[in-house]
This record gives sequence, C-alpha cells and structure tokens, in this order.
Amino acid sequence: MRGARVVVLGAGIIGAACARELALAGLDVLVVDRGGAAAATTAHGEGNILLSDKEPGPELELAQLSRRLWPEALTDIANRRPHAARSAEWDPKGGIVIATTDAGARELSRFAAAQRAAGVRTEPLDAQALAEAEPFATRDHTAALHYPDDAQVQPAAAAAALLTDALDAGARLRTGCEVLGAVTRGDAFTGTLTGVRTSTGPIEADLFVNAAGPWSGELSARLGAPVDVRPRRGDVLVTTPLPPMVFHKVYDADYVGAVGSSAEELQTSAVVEATRAGSVLLGSSRRRVGFDDRLRPEVLSAIAAKALRLFPCLADVPVMRAYGGFRPYVPDHLPVIGADPRLAGLWHAGGHEGAGIGLSLGTARLLRNLILGQPTEIDAVPFRVDRPAVLGAERHPGQAAARRNGEEGAE
Repeated sequence: MRGARVVVLGAGIIGAACARELALAGLDVLVVDRGGAAAATTAHGEGNILLSDKEPGPELELAQLSRRLWPEALTDIANRRPHAARSAEWDPKGGIVIATTDAGARELSRFAAAQRAAGVRTEPLDAQALAEAEPFATRDHTAALHYPDDAQVQPAAAAAALLTDALDAGARLRTGCEVLGAVTRGDAFTGTLTGVRTSTGPIEADLFVNAAGPWSGELSARLGAPVDVRPRRGDVLVTTPLPPMVFHKVYDADYVGAVGSSAEELQTSAVVEATRAGSVLLGSSRRRVGFDDRLRPEVLSAIAAKALRLFPCLADVPVMRAYGGFRPYVPDHLPVIGADPRLAGLWHAGGHEGAGIGLSLGTARLLRNLILGQPTEIDAVPFRVDRPAVLGAERHPGQAAARRNGEEGAE
C-alpha cells in the first residue's frame, strides 16, 4: 500500500488530519477542495475538543482517542514547524457545565456518573469552588461540574498546521477544484472508482476519501454512492475584546440534549468561552435549514438570552459580529468512517456534526489503520458506512441510476 495514490476530497480539519496521517504513512496524497483550505465549516467553528458533552459509547471513545492524539500531534509539528504549532493555540483549559434547575442537576449527575464509569474525569464544584473557577458566572445554579480534559484550539490555524505537516511529508494541495462526477470501472454492483471529473480536469488515483464536511452527502451523490450527511446550521455571537472574564468553556446542562437531538426546529443552549484575543464567543444554536446561510435576528437573540443566564455580567457588553456555519449531520449522530461497500476505492470520513475539530485526529488515525489493514485502537464497526442511518439516502429515486451511469447525482 505504501506509495498508493490517495485523493482527499476536502481541505477542512478532517481532510487535513486525514492527509497528514496518510502522508506520514508513506502514501502519495493529493488534497482537493473547491474553495480554499479550512475556509468553510472549519473556519466557522469554535475549536472545541470536548469529552464533557459525549455520553458513553463509540463517539466518546473516538473523542478520548483524539484528545490523546492532539498534544502528541502538535508536539511533533512543533519539532518541524514551531510557528505552525503555536498558531494552533492549544489550550487545555477545561470545561465547566452548570445546571440552573433541579431537573437539570439530576440529569447532569446521572450523565456524569456514566461518563466517569467510561474513564472521563469529572469533578463536582460546590458554590465556592465554582466562584473561584469562574468569578463572573451566575450564582443562581443547582449543580456544576468541572471537566479538566476539555480543550480548545483556533480551528482554522489548527487545520493549517495539520495540512502544513502533510505537505511537508509530501502531500500536495489543489484548491479551486470542484468535483463534478465519478470515473468508474465495472458495473453497478462491482464498480471501482478510478478517478473523478473536476472543474480543472480529471484526477486518477487508487483511493478517494470523501472528507467534504456538510457537503459530503452532495459529493457522495455526485460519485454515485450517496450517504445521508446533511447540513445543520449553527450561529455564534462574538463580543468586543474584554478583560479576562471567562476562564473555561462554560455551558449549561441543556447543551448535551441539544447536541443529541434530531429535531429540525431551532434549539439553543448557552455556551460561553473566551478567545486569546479577548473576545467572548456566545453560542449555540442548531437548525436544519439546508444551506440557507442567512443570519436570523431571532436566533441571535435566543442565543444571547441563554448566555446571559450563565453570565449576567455580559448584559451591557457590545457584540461586534455574528457568524454561522454548517455542521455535517447524520441522523444517528455518529461519524461515518470507512470504505464504501458499494463502490471500491471510495472511503468516507465525515458526519461529525459539531465535533469535527475534536474528533479529527482520532478519525484520521482510524482511517489510516483501516486503509492499511492495521489493528485499530478503538472499534471501527459503529462508524461503518453500511448502516441504515447512513445509506438511507439511497432510497431516493434517481440515485441508483446516477451511480450506474457515473453521472452527477441530485443536488
């Protein structure tokens, strides 16, 4: 397999991490993106690397693997490119979850107990300990937990650091190159993907990795092997730079429920954290609105109201901007990692919803192990492509014909 040609379709955080792992393993890697590197979903994230919001199960195991790999990877990069590693702004500042109702406190206690059994470090905070950790947080709370292993990076810079390391290892990058369709060999049931048609000409390779984030569903349909990855929008408010006021990632206990929900209507919960530049990021929201990128005042207002429940002191702080992005959503809330069973040569690495930054390194390591036929550090079966939540899109009319013809699928 060493020297095999691999094309990674997508230059966001997942594509960059996959490119780095595969290039370091000796594969001939080309990264292709229709825009610029880390210019879409990755650039609109908060950079969270969290264990605190994941219930025991496959996603938590992937998060724990990734959390272990992040400092290792940045140390390796620092040995070669110190500035790139520093620019990632690795900050293992920990997270604090606050419940403001009795029901929320009971659920938080249950959730944390299950996490501790799965190896997650959690520390209960009484009122005095919370006041010492977050002096400006609300005193009107019913429970609080500290998660010392939560961390944060600057997402675009972290992706750039990973991609730079991949390029140093021999990978190549081609931007402004949109994939239009597949070039296949064989019939509809035993076909092999041998190339892709792009806006800049055909590209041939031995393997192709679909790492297109929220656009993975559309891209997979163009390649004739659709997976059910959809966009789910989120919005963030950014305050003007402030003196230090928020020292951890702080969110309310409702956040976990919002992450795990499949509802289409708007959901908001309070998420508050500071950046090194002094601005405070206020989130979060979740809505399924396709690729509608319009900011909605009512959504921003709901986010602000929830944030003020945790930090009333922010009431008079100016907001200097707001932005939104699209999370790659899968109906069963698990990433899609592995070979496509319908089209040889096609692999998938996506569907991480809002956890792509934190799960990127574990995903890339898992993908590398699978491609090279090596033992995996965690069970890869829960992330397989051929599960109902992922292949449900194949039930849509016309997609089977698109696959047989090697034509662009429905957008």
